Order: sequence, then structure tokens, then C-alpha cells
Amino acid sequence: MLTKDVMQHTILLPLISPTRDESPDAGDNTVEVTLAPGEFYFGDANTTVYTLLGSCIAITLWHPLKLIGGMCHFLLPVRGENKQLSYGHFADDALALFMEHLKLTDSSPDEYEVKLFGGGNMFACLQRANVGINVAEKNIAAGIDLLANHGFKIKTTDVGGNNYRKIHLELDTGDVWVKRGQISLDEGGLQGV
Repeated sequence: MLTKDVMQHTILLPLISPTRDESPDAGDNTVEVTLAPGEFYFGDANTTVYTLLGSCIAITLWHPLKLIGGMCHFLLPVRGENKQLSYGHFADDALALFMEHLKLTDSSPDEYEVKLFGGGNMFACLQRANVGINVAEKNIAAGIDLLANHGFKIKTTDVGGNNYRKIHLELDTGDVWVKRGQISLDEGGLQGV
């Protein structure tokens, strides 16, 4: 079980930067949160969460009645014996964080719209040369398996391929926007970024 201290740091309150929505129709504040790899956020409406993915995975949860939800950005499938990286860097930790927040909000997995993004093979040239493992494939499989094992039903996925993704989750509507870009390492450098 996660301690309140661990949960407080994983919610990323210090990283939230409040901004005023300048549209004439909305007079309220919108909180914008940008997740770096290994970070996690769970909150309520009037919040927009962003992240940038390569081989990492983002899972978004949204409760259509309570207008709560969140996003994780994990790097690797399982923590195992790793003690160096904090909570959130691994798929199993990220799901544990979601489950703790569901308990705190008196909600259950079947009440959420769940979406899974990322797992782009950023090093396709290495796989063609049989060098290294495909972390992206392992991350996708871990995300799907852990969600199913915790009772979540995935509504939408946008995974795989050889591209990076910018993800944008709006917690007032549950809408998730994806912008794809292409990175090529075949010529020895980054192109098309």
C-alpha cells in the first residue's frame, strides 16, 4: 500500500501551473499539467494533462459522472528488483497508483473510460539489426495485461508504429487528443522532429 507521502509526490502538485482560460465562454481557471516520464497525475474537471511519448506508455482514465481521472507515463513494464527509480516509472507501479486513487474517490475500474497510448518503436533500426530488445512491445503488452488484471476495459488504443506521440487529456470531457510525429535514426540522426 502506498503511503500518503508517496501519493502526495506522485500527484505532482508542485508541477501544476495554473493558467486562465482566455476564451470568452469560460470564466474559470484551467489547470495544466505536463507529465515527464515516470510521472502520474489524478485530478478533476478543469484540468488538462499533457505528455510526450516514444516507447513509453500513457494510460488515461476518465470517470464520466464524477468528471475525475488521470494519466500515467511509464517507461518500463515491471519494477522487479529496481530500487533506483521512483513510483510511476513502471507499469505495475502506475496501476497501483491508479488503484489507490480509485479507493480514495470511492470508484471502481468498470466506471472509467480507459485509453492506452504510445509504445512507438523509436529504435527500429536496432531491431532490424537484431540488437537489443523491443521495449515498446513489452510496454504495450504490460499495459494491456495490467489493465485487464485490475478490471479495466480499454475503450481505445493508439499504440505501436515508429512514431512519437503528444497526448492531451481534458478531464472535463474525457477527450484525448493525439498528435503523431516521426523520428528516424536510420541515417544516424534525428529527422522530422
